[in-house]
Amino acid sequence: MSLRTRLQGMKAPLTGPFLAVPSPMVTEIACAHGPDFVCIDTEHGPVSAEAGENMVRAAALHGVPALVRVPGVDPVAIGHALDWGAAGVLVPRVNSAEQARAVVDAARYPPEGSRGAGPGRASLYGKAIPEAIEAARRDTVVALQIETLAALEALDGILAVEGVDLLFVGPGDLGVGLTAAGRGAELPAAIDRILDACARAGRAAGLFAMTQAALAPYTGRVALGIVGSDTTVLHAGFAATFQTQA
Repeated sequence: MSLRTRLQGMKAPLTGPFLAVPSPMVTEIACAHGPDFVCIDTEHGPVSAEAGENMVRAAALHGVPALVRVPGVDPVAIGHALDWGAAGVLVPRVNSAEQARAVVDAARYPPEGSRGAGPGRASLYGKAIPEAIEAARRDTVVALQIETLAALEALDGILAVEGVDLLFVGPGDLGVGLTAAGRGAELPAAIDRILDACARAGRAAGLFAMTQAALAPYTGRVALGIVGSDTTVLHAGFAATFQTQA
């Protein structure tokens, strides 16, 4: 069952980490511990195209679907990630319905969008392009991050865009923006506002949390939770080993 299918009607969130270390080895270690997915971070991690594709490949060896967080609303980056064979894309800083439509256009094949059919890994390097297009139409996850005040104000318009599977709350940047506006105390209410709007629209929601315990209060409200990252796990592991502060 594809990740996209599993996201529909989830009562407990699917969980997995961000992976920012550009290493198939780290990817395999993460996948050995049973995440529902991994999310390769090319926005904040120094992940090249070659490393990213190898990380998608490493996850596939373990039967773990890989999302790719691309650097932004960039059709080329979105196409590259999907050509690697990623299960979908997570696109940061989507601030308007227009940007949401641009993401859908880049991620979906015609007639839903204008993604190009290339001979990448997803199509067995050109051997199975028709099959790859059919699978992509059925299974590709398009997830948008809501993490700015502009996105919060444009929420209803973004939710109305066809072809978007999930809105993902980025509490870090959203909190920074609210704090800069003198509204830092509003972060919990802003998260609730996004999740409630997704529920009303029948759209899946996702959330980042540092720990499973921090994600737990949102059970039943989010279909996908990204919990920590490879770097936070490394910090925690080294801190435990050497008895230092994580």
